[in-house]
Amino acid sequence: MSNIPSRETFEAMYARKAPWDVGNPQQAFVEAADRLAGTILDAGCGTGENSLFFASRGHAVVGFDFLEGPLQAARRKAQERGLHAEFLLMDALKLATFDRQFDSVIDSGLFHVFSDADRATYVAGLAHVTVPGGRVFVLCFSDAEPGEHGPRRVSRRELEDAFADGWAIEEIQPSRMDVVPGLENAAFSEGGPKSWFARFRRLG
Repeated sequence: MSNIPSRETFEAMYARKAPWDVGNPQQAFVEAADRLAGTILDAGCGTGENSLFFASRGHAVVGFDFLEGPLQAARRKAQERGLHAEFLLMDALKLATFDRQFDSVIDSGLFHVFSDADRATYVAGLAHVTVPGGRVFVLCFSDAEPGEHGPRRVSRRELEDAFADGWAIEEIQPSRMDVVPGLENAAFSEGGPKSWFARFRRLG
């Protein structure tokens, strides 16, 4: 994946405790659960907490990540909890080659890792895997979060621009991202990093 923190960087973060691997679904997605319909693709699913939350609500869920370690953890959790979800090893920048479509796509902390060029490739891939009328839900760091620790900050305008072609912007609201408390060298705003929660509907 070009212009994305290296595979080794992410592997090292999971090895010691990734800040986003909180052991439960992100609260923003719990609160939005009733707005998700049908089949769900979890883009950058990590260890699968969001995927398994929606599987527990009766959705058919596919999660993907570019690291095998988190996917193995996700599969173990699914087995332990008696839930069914499919977890695939896949590159988010190659979604255009994935010949399946979903009613809903969730992105918890993936969008904000991309460069401008890769962001465009990713959003085009999202259009490929989202049915016409389907929705993409994005939780990403906001430019309101102070400091430089953690991922790239994203402005409302950047979200609007990224989904300007072929999408209807239904919602972009201030939110928070849940992170593991007390992590060394991971000081974020009290209550969790300031984030955006956005919803986009695919046109066509």
